[in-house]
Amino acid sequence: MRKADLINKISEKTGLPKNDVLISMEAFFKEVKESLKQGDNVYIRGFGSFVVKKRASKIGRIITRNESIVIPEHYIPAFKPAKVFTDRVKSANAKKALAEKK
Repeated sequence: MRKADLINKISEKTGLPKNDVLISMEAFFKEVKESLKQGDNVYIRGFGSFVVKKRASKIGRIITRNESIVIPEHYIPAFKPAKVFTDRVKSANAKKALAEKK
């Protein structure tokens, strides 16, 4: 599902104009990005957490030149789904697999 598909579904379910849904989604994404950029995690109960993870420095290789380089430690964004969310996806996929076997 793409962003446009998601906007269409939310618009249909809520009755809000697509433009308003788009503005709301963009504002949400912007706030999550800003929070992560400042080093703050975003927790959404029942859905999951957007967190900043620290990657340790490591030795990498440039294979074409047969050269080793040091990749410094850095921070990356990550998403950790909530247990409720994970359980729902697992149960839905299990039901789907059972239906396909029949």
